[in-house]
Amino acid sequence: MLYQSIIKPLFFKMDPEKAHYLAMDLWTIASKIPGVGFYYKNKNKQIAQPTLVAGIVFPNKIGLAAGFDKNGKWMHELALLGFGHIEVGTVTPLPQPGNDKPRLFRLPKNNALINRMGFNNDGVDALAERLKNRPPNVVIGGNIGKNKWTPNEEAYKDYLICFEKLHGLVDYFVVNVSSPNTPGLRALQEKEPLLQVLMGLQFHELQKKQPIPIFLKIAPDLTEEALEDIIDVVTQSQIAGIIATNTTIDRQQLSYSQAHIESIGAGGVSGEPVKHKSLHIIQTIKAKNPNLTIIGVGGIFDADDANASLNAGASLIQVYTGFIYQGPQIAQQIGKGIAAQ
Repeated sequence: MLYQSIIKPLFFKMDPEKAHYLAMDLWTIASKIPGVGFYYKNKNKQIAQPTLVAGIVFPNKIGLAAGFDKNGKWMHELALLGFGHIEVGTVTPLPQPGNDKPRLFRLPKNNALINRMGFNNDGVDALAERLKNRPPNVVIGGNIGKNKWTPNEEAYKDYLICFEKLHGLVDYFVVNVSSPNTPGLRALQEKEPLLQVLMGLQFHELQKKQPIPIFLKIAPDLTEEALEDIIDVVTQSQIAGIIATNTTIDRQQLSYSQAHIESIGAGGVSGEPVKHKSLHIIQTIKAKNPNLTIIGVGGIFDADDANASLNAGASLIQVYTGFIYQGPQIAQQIGKGIAAQ
C-alpha cells in the first residue's frame, strides 16, 4: 500500500527514466541495511516453486524481463525482491547510447509504457565483468542484440560476439530480433536471416562443450504466416523455445487522443495493451507445436494475468511494466497467487 499511496505518485511526477534510476539507487541503499536481506530471503522461501524448464531449475515461475537491468548492475538487489530469474540486457557488442531522450513515456490510463530506448547499454565486455559477481540462487538470462550501425547482413556476427563473451556466465540466452526501436531489426525475424543467426549460435563449438538453452524473443505483431515461419525456424534450429512477446507497435487500444500519442512519437507499447496479443501468440504457438517451450511476457500485473499466460501454454512468466505500476512486491504477490490456484 505504501508504494501505491505515496512512493508511486512521487515517482510518477518525475521523468520515467530518471525515476527508474532513482528507485534502484534507493533500493540498493535500503537493501544494505542490516536485516533487510535476511527478511526478504525468508519471504522468497514462501513463494519457492522449483520448476524445470529447458534443463534449468528455476526457483519459481516469476522472472524480470530484459530491459529493466540492461547492464547487470542490480542483479543482487532484484533477486532479493523474489524474482526466480532475471534477464539482463539487451546487450550489444559495443557500448551505445541508445536513442535521444526523452525515450520512455507513461500511459497511466492504460497501465502502459511507450519506449524507444534503442538498446542503450554499456557493451558486452562490461556486462561480462559484472556477471562474474552474479548472485547465487537466481537464474540469469542474457538477452543479446546487434549494434544499431551493424547492417542486417552482418547482424549474425554481433550475436556471435555477445554469445561467445557471455557463454558460461549466464544460464540461458535470448536472441532479441523483435525490438521496434532499432531500425530494421524486426526484418531479422524473416525466415532466412533468422535461421542464419540461430543456427550459428545453437551449433557453435561452445555449445558442444557446455550446452546453454537459447530462446528467441518475438514480436506480438506477427502475421499468422510469419509466426508459422518462426515456429519452423525454432524447430529446425533446435533452440530451447520462444519468449512471447516484445512490445507492440499497435496503438489502437490506447485511451488517449491521437494528438497526444503522436506527440510522444515512435516506440513500442508495453503493459496491458499487449496482454491479449501475447496470450494469442502463446496459444497459437502451442496449437501449432505443443512441444515448444514458451516464456510468457506482456501485460502481466497480477496472479490472474500470470495464470492466464501459464494456462495458455507458458512454462514461466516475466514482468516489466507490471513491476513499474504494481511496485516491488509484485513477485511476492504473483508467487502467492500462483501457489493458491
